[in-house]
Amino acid sequence: MKITFQTKEESNKKREAEFLSLSGAERISRFLELSERIVELFPTKIKKIKTENFVIDLSDS
Repeated sequence: MKITFQTKEESNKKREAEFLSLSGAERISRFLELSERIVELFPTKIKKIKTENFVIDLSDS
């Protein structure tokens, strides 16, 4: 493990450069992985809201 000392600006520039060097598919994959980790780390309660809205079903039935 390597420890480096840098300013916040330097760190942000390095992370941005590393992210921009990824392909589009890799960026999306990283985003989805991060989204999953956020949900696991910060679970939220889902409130069911009773509404009088209707649902349009476009499936062939």
